[in-house]
Amino acid sequence: MRIDLHTHSTASDGTDTPAELMRNAAAAGLDVIALTDHDTTRGHAEAIAALQDLPRDLTLVTGAEISCALDGVSLHLLAYLFDPQEPALLRERELVRDDRVPRAQAMVARLQELGAPITWEQVARIAGDGSVGRPHIATALVELGVVATVSGAFTQEWIADGGRAHITKHELDPFTAVRLVKAAGGVSVFAHPAAVKRGRTVPEQAITELAAAGLDGIEVDHMDHDGPTRERLRGLAAELGLLTTGSSDYHGSRKTVALAEYTTDPEIYGEITRRATGAFPVPGAGGRRA
Repeated sequence: MRIDLHTHSTASDGTDTPAELMRNAAAAGLDVIALTDHDTTRGHAEAIAALQDLPRDLTLVTGAEISCALDGVSLHLLAYLFDPQEPALLRERELVRDDRVPRAQAMVARLQELGAPITWEQVARIAGDGSVGRPHIATALVELGVVATVSGAFTQEWIADGGRAHITKHELDPFTAVRLVKAAGGVSVFAHPAAVKRGRTVPEQAITELAAAGLDGIEVDHMDHDGPTRERLRGLAAELGLLTTGSSDYHGSRKTVALAEYTTDPEIYGEITRRATGAFPVPGAGGRRA
């Protein structure tokens, strides 16, 4: 069984529509895929509908990647199988999402001050109907030839955390986020906790404290973790009794990583589904629909 528990669609900053993502996941030989767009569940309905027309079985895990910050350091929390209509968590996700446009506009203005010929109209075109974010701004900079790649924009020179054009956004306290996800019947996993190439990361003591507060797991096998980092995180998870996941963090053509490049052990996936009470995985018809 091949399981990828971290992907994005055009509902946030991926380049595949939710339906395309389901088709591409089936073509990649996945059995289970989680759709975890940033701070939104807007792509779930389209993804669920697309499952019915796939030529093979594919199960969808509904989720979201929630923007958090601790002591000024941004971090992301993967939330799986929560009730998307639970009022408290929904309200906080809407606050984060609604702050994305003014934050992105402020970053565009700062980039213009730095000499980049970027416009808000260009960024809005790239984002389309998705929740606008830094990857859309990075894509605009690539189009303009300011940087060669999307990852090249995520530097201190441009839009990395603390970079010259970086603007902070509304983010949840991660302890609050863990509590809200659990109250909504979901399971929480700390996404790429040691991705130092993205900027500052929280100390491992924070992971210990989050585990004590109810965090379920940490994402270990990820493109931004090298071998020694994965081993260290695996050891930390064992000490703290946390689940360990692996996933692609797929964004379509916006990143080089492929679907299923990193995967989650089926036993871990089974434990996630056993802990969740807010929603259930959605199985596809696998070509059997009459």
